Amino acid sequence: MARLEYKGHPLQRKDNMIYYGSFADKYIIMMQILETKKVKDLDVATKVSIQLQQTDPSVKSRDRIVKKSEKDSFYSAMDVAAVWLERALAQN
Repeated sequence: MARLEYKGHPLQRKDNMIYYGSFADKYIIMMQILETKKVKDLDVATKVSIQLQQTDPSVKSRDRIVKKSEKDSFYSAMDVAAVWLERALAQN
């Protein structure tokens, strides 16, 4: 199976959840598609939740969230996700 990447980081999708980044890094982005609409025969995201999370398993899951936001399209969510991930990883 081909591995999807965006700006040098892996993208993985399971149902309506998309993970951006590597779990081997200190941070990862989790996006959840909350709402969609039909455009012709395609489902297009109209509400996407974005979270910048720590990947450290010793941190409680609710404490792993560093930043969160919602966007009205997948494109704008990816835009924010890419910036957040790059900035977070650059701090190491």
